[in-house]
Amino acid sequence: MELLYDPQVWIAFATLTVLELVLGIDNIIFISILAGKLPPEQQPRARFIGLALALIMRVVLLFSLSWVMGLTAALFAFYGHEVSGRDLILILGGLFLIAKSTHEIHTSLEGEESHAAKKVYASFGMVIVQIGLLDIVFSLDSVITAIGMVNQIAVMVAAVVISIIAMMLFAGPIGAFVQRHPTVKMLALAFLLLIGFTLVVEGIEVHIPKGYIYFAMAFSVFVEFLNMKLRKRTAPPIELRGPLHDSRAPDAA
Repeated sequence: MELLYDPQVWIAFATLTVLELVLGIDNIIFISILAGKLPPEQQPRARFIGLALALIMRVVLLFSLSWVMGLTAALFAFYGHEVSGRDLILILGGLFLIAKSTHEIHTSLEGEESHAAKKVYASFGMVIVQIGLLDIVFSLDSVITAIGMVNQIAVMVAAVVISIIAMMLFAGPIGAFVQRHPTVKMLALAFLLLIGFTLVVEGIEVHIPKGYIYFAMAFSVFVEFLNMKLRKRTAPPIELRGPLHDSRAPDAA
């Protein structure tokens, strides 16, 4: 109970919650894009299950701190570079994210959608499996960040639970917005490519400050919103057609 009266604990809790939300943006984007491949009535359930899996994985990893920290120990050396279990997970997860994003971009530009073919929905189970695989990578990154910031496991779990609940509340509107705007969806896929690349280079011990990544993403979103406003203002006027418009004066013949 003494934790509740410690202001430093509350500051750490608030900071970690915000950071977990920021780190969860890529998780929401990925889940929203994959859920968008399902029939509309199945999309909310897929988003809920995906984020529930993310919550379970994060909490399990937090209660397995010794195992998580053991992942940072070197397993073998490759050309003088020590490779740990965490490195392997980040590299494989990053490569999967790059491959999946590239496939989604190809499908959007040259696949079924470009030929106006009837949309073929994905399998619900396959979508959940893909979400679960990336949840592992995102959860590992999230938990290692939490361990580095806070010492009390109760504070870590509370921050993770609050951040996931907030993500569940906003996942629906974000997913609907991404699906309604093709340019935003393409931008989101580009973000996932960037995040996948970041995971790979993190796995080979090349550290890129996360602030640079998120600033670039925020700036790109800001520019896209400006473009959307501009497109609305410059939309072509609606041409009215009717009896008054088409009729001609008798002497004009």
